[in-house]
Amino acid sequence: MFTDIFIRRPILASVCSFIVMLAGAIAIPTLPIGRYPELAPPTVGVSAFYTGANAQAVESAVTTPLETAINGVEGMVYMSSSSTNNGASSIVVTFELGRDPDLAAVDVQNRVNQVLGRLPLDVRTNGITVNKGTAGFLAAIGFYSDNNRYDTLYLSNYLDRYVRDALKRVPGVSNVLMFGERRFAMRLVPCCWTVADPRPNAKSPGPPTSDAL
Repeated sequence: MFTDIFIRRPILASVCSFIVMLAGAIAIPTLPIGRYPELAPPTVGVSAFYTGANAQAVESAVTTPLETAINGVEGMVYMSSSSTNNGASSIVVTFELGRDPDLAAVDVQNRVNQVLGRLPLDVRTNGITVNKGTAGFLAAIGFYSDNNRYDTLYLSNYLDRYVRDALKRVPGVSNVLMFGERRFAMRLVPCCWTVADPRPNAKSPGPPTSDAL
């Protein structure tokens, strides 16, 4: 048989294997990768935030109405959702292969708009985000400061202001997530409240807090 030749001649078998590998390595750059079928199904993510609500309140007031409205959208295969104790609601809708991600995002946005009036005021004020993408991470990048010159708060603020938007503009990137994100904040606690004296020619108690800021 034909295979007996390679069994009796191992050196010939090794040379033939090397030639096949070399031919494959040379042909890889010339393959029409753009014509390959899509392996990962397109997904559309819906995220909302309900300030001060726990997971149960977010599930009943935000996630469930959104799921009811989105369910049955054209080309949908399945969807998954999560509600957290920090008030965040996240829904991921997975579509069938070949579905245009742009059209899928528009369809989901239209379904969200239908139920927008039934959501709490805080959710409508914060806004509902609809993003298209694929299930999975393209890359994970870590940032650090040499010699501990900058702390994590400074690095997080720098990435949020200068790096995140630049990465979102890269073709093929749908979203950028920052794990352990921190933001600069200021808490104002008034030590006392002053009331203006109604008497004429009375001295003003001082500028209001907004003017002082």
